[in-house]
Amino acid sequence: MALGSLLPELQPGGAGRTPLIERVAQWAAEKPEAPAFTFVDYSVNPAGAKVTLSWAEAHRRARAMAVRLRQSAEPGERAALLLPQTLEYMMTMLGALYSHVVAVPLFSPDLPGHADRLIGAYRDSEPAVIVTSRNALPHVEKFLADQDVPKPREIIFAEEVDEALADRWQNEPIGFDDLAYLQYTSGSTRRPAGVEITHGNVTANAAQLWAGWAPEKPNPELVSWLPLFHDMGLIATMAMPLVNGDHAIYTDPVSFIMNPVRWLELIAERPNKNVYTAGPNFAYEYVASMATPERIAKLDLTGLTACLNGAEPIRTSTLRTFAETFAPAGLRPGAQVPGYGLAEATVFVTAAGDDTPPKMIKVDRAALTQGELRLRDGDPGADGGAEADGGAGAGGGADGSAEADGGAEGISTLVSCGRAVGQLVAIVDPETRIERPDGRVGEIWVHGPNTAPGYWRNSERSQDTFGGELAEPGELPAGPWMKTGDYGVIHEGELYVTGRIKDLIIVDGRNHYPQDIEVTTQEAHPAVRHDHVAAFAVQGEETELLVVVAERNRRVPLARLDLAEVESAVRGAINVEHEMSVHEFVMVEPGAVARTSSGKIARSATRQRFEAGELPTTEARLAGRK
Repeated sequence: MALGSLLPELQPGGAGRTPLIERVAQWAAEKPEAPAFTFVDYSVNPAGAKVTLSWAEAHRRARAMAVRLRQSAEPGERAALLLPQTLEYMMTMLGALYSHVVAVPLFSPDLPGHADRLIGAYRDSEPAVIVTSRNALPHVEKFLADQDVPKPREIIFAEEVDEALADRWQNEPIGFDDLAYLQYTSGSTRRPAGVEITHGNVTANAAQLWAGWAPEKPNPELVSWLPLFHDMGLIATMAMPLVNGDHAIYTDPVSFIMNPVRWLELIAERPNKNVYTAGPNFAYEYVASMATPERIAKLDLTGLTACLNGAEPIRTSTLRTFAETFAPAGLRPGAQVPGYGLAEATVFVTAAGDDTPPKMIKVDRAALTQGELRLRDGDPGADGGAEADGGAGAGGGADGSAEADGGAEGISTLVSCGRAVGQLVAIVDPETRIERPDGRVGEIWVHGPNTAPGYWRNSERSQDTFGGELAEPGELPAGPWMKTGDYGVIHEGELYVTGRIKDLIIVDGRNHYPQDIEVTTQEAHPAVRHDHVAAFAVQGEETELLVVVAERNRRVPLARLDLAEVESAVRGAINVEHEMSVHEFVMVEPGAVARTSSGKIARSATRQRFEAGELPTTEARLAGRK
């Protein structure tokens, strides 16, 4: 059976519902002096310089930005945000939502590692104007000069917008179907695609996220470092606090990467002890690895109500490590909240928000690859929290969640991504378009007011993704359903994500989830860098052939590295664990395995580089040293 229900109050046009952006004016009127957004700037002060806007100030600055945007662009034209993550970024987004100018949340061109995404999104959206800052202007000018991209009509400097312009703003009707912004995604093979997010989508998803993730506790606050150009960061930091006029405290991603414990220090210092946060799996693993006992001793995490884990595959080892590392700081076992979502659903689809430790199940891997969920070891459905190692859940357009259990033959561990709120989730056979029963694997389909109408200027792909129709709907809506491209299964009323459809490896007629093979690879030898392995298939004469690309672990000195030994260990482990042979194993230098903008392994992109002979192999590195 499908998960969730369609709540009338979340439907466009529902009783008392207004577009989310209009809440800014509401909170400015009802609690003008209450804090709305606080930005913490570590670039000017290592201790963090805090600048706070009240709801009245945020309302005035957003309306001033709306007037300024409309001086340079017509309703429906695009405004590209090419500026650093500051208060100005947030005010530009809110101003664009007021103005009917379609925001394109991007980033300053000097942000490392995202050049291809920026070029593709900018070209596709064809913005009429750019909003940036004076400090970022040289990078914007270089980007425009170096790239074959449309030149903007005007460049607006966010920090120089005159607040007095707010007095000239005249309210305009905002419809639920009006386009609010373009959320660009980057997959592993295709150019960035702009998901059309309407005012109805963002209004519904903010309410869904609040209802499914934030229990009714007084004066909650949101603490985040997530990039505002990413769907999770934008909805968690901008949209969800607007639902009830709550306070959002945020910094920028670079400050987190440079010193990840800052994230938890910001949470610990909040006085009201009711804090929510979110991040991808790597963030929880990273902060746990970097936190010293001395810094942990100074933390008080008893007020951390929920920390959503999504945007990439969720590892049980990460859940366990994070829980164990910060238990001395008062972290509650039920604070960790695995979830699932993707930009095509605005972001949020499901979350496990029951104030209980993350739920895990051990399943038969062979049965799972044949489409059946079969519990192992007499497991009744729960694993006792974050105790098992090696498994994973998934979120944020997951590229896989069923992983090999370390040392357990033929077993994978799945993490529950919880239940849907205000939307419907069905598991569907993608070929027959018939809903599959509980316990059977199929494609995850989503239906609700948060699902986007389509991709920007791509009707064919829009129909393929957003035009799903059930062949035998029964009591469910016939359509339209958004097809996620993810495999999943429903067990005891909760969603478990098992992998990406396009990444499934089929060798000799048998299905294999690549993340299973990747975990086996990284556990086969200490020279393999964890979470930096890509397994994929290439076409052979009679069947697909398995290729494994693994990054070298920097902690193993090159002088002591025996490539033949590593390859033998990997081949042997995969042969024993998965009963398949490796066509080719390639060890590459750190950073060579491609990743998407949200940090997931980009297997198709890595395969393309492998087939083109473009991977920087460790073998070549060693040869160059001789």
